[in-house]
Amino acid sequence: MAQEAEPPRGKPLVFLERQSYRRRRVIDAARVLPFVGLLLWLVPLLWRDEGTAAVRSSSAIIFLFGTWFVLVLAAAVLSWKLAAQAREPGGAGPGGLGD
Repeated sequence: MAQEAEPPRGKPLVFLERQSYRRRRVIDAARVLPFVGLLLWLVPLLWRDEGTAAVRSSSAIIFLFGTWFVLVLAAAVLSWKLAAQAREPGGAGPGGLGD
């Protein structure tokens, strides 16, 4: 005899719609992106500037501009995803999250 599992008593489970869950995760990614960019821009400060293992300044400049380019692309992708989700039926308008 198999007994049916009863849900735990107490706080009810919260289920979010798939669209609103994905939209919130994209918004979270957009909020975290500047901090990730700052950390990546600080990486050259950790590089050695003396001895045989020294990093050339041209390599550091290429790293910084490459990081900047990747951040611009990531921001464009996140912006495109947010705009596409807002255009979907039942999506949120420019003011925020949908109902």
